[in-house]
Amino acid sequence: MKKIPADHTFYTFRNKKLGLSGQIRRKNVWIMFSLLFLLFALLVASASIGAVSLEPFRVLKVFFGAGTAKDTLIVNQLRMPRAAASILIGAALGVSGAMMQGMGRNPLASPDILGITSGASAAAVGFLVLFESASIHLLPFASFGGALLTAALIYAAAWKRGVGPLTFVLVGVGIGFVMSALTTLLIVTSPMYLTSKALNWLAGSVYGTTWAQVGALTPWFLIFFVLALLFTRRLNAQQMGDDAAQSVGSAVQKDRLLLLLIIVALAGSAVAVGGAIGFVALIAPHIARRLVGPSFGSLLPVSALTGAAVVTASDLAARTAFSPLDLPVGLITSAVGAPFFIYLLYKNRNS
Repeated sequence: MKKIPADHTFYTFRNKKLGLSGQIRRKNVWIMFSLLFLLFALLVASASIGAVSLEPFRVLKVFFGAGTAKDTLIVNQLRMPRAAASILIGAALGVSGAMMQGMGRNPLASPDILGITSGASAAAVGFLVLFESASIHLLPFASFGGALLTAALIYAAAWKRGVGPLTFVLVGVGIGFVMSALTTLLIVTSPMYLTSKALNWLAGSVYGTTWAQVGALTPWFLIFFVLALLFTRRLNAQQMGDDAAQSVGSAVQKDRLLLLLIIVALAGSAVAVGGAIGFVALIAPHIARRLVGPSFGSLLPVSALTGAAVVTASDLAARTAFSPLDLPVGLITSAVGAPFFIYLLYKNRNS
């Protein structure tokens, strides 16, 4: 029998005990390493640039525990929590956006456009306005609860012997407008000293982020990111259409509900820490798809890395480009994302 030569295009892995197997293109692995290097460079730049500038070499010495007390204070306590939060928030938004576009089979779908982020924002603003004496540490729970409630409303309103992708998107856009109107009403009727606080949160900002917030977000992201990776085959099946997905053994409606819960968990946790940082969940998956293609085995980790790079670079620009002003990162992502969204609308106008 003639021996079949090994395919050097892919890395193949199998685990018989766990029943896991898969393939990934070697090219995609190198793309991931390149994005990791870019993200590390952005992290060093973010820790270097500020009111007190540090040479990158001094920042690297701090990373390896050899920096001076002053450099260690500046890097570890003032700048790194903000950079780490940017990475986690961007990664969570990138993955949730990729999953939403795959589940909805719509390149314009993302948690912020479909109303889930609007629901989280409405709940957060309501918490700030109605419970002004409550602990700010309860804000993430309010934000996540708003995202979950909004997702449940969208799912229930779109249900008719199942939830179709197009119906889900249209209902989500409509409920998103309702939540935005509710947020505006809460801001208009709130006292003046609370209005600026709410508007700053709505703009999306990682200013003043602490290690405690980073520590709370890290396990949340890791758990649901791993769950998302375990659902990659089901996501790939969802892209083929309901009939084709059912023909390969996928429980379409059950899978869609589980995928939605993962999306809400990732997007809600990101919004809870960083506020309403718009368009990252839309942009990052499109960049990732151009780099590695549509298969979710590679698309999800590359979307995470791309989203992390986008938010980290945007935050660096927000706090340095208009110095001494420290702008919310959401202003930069919206300035880039809004024209990109218009381009996508134009490109898909006949779809």
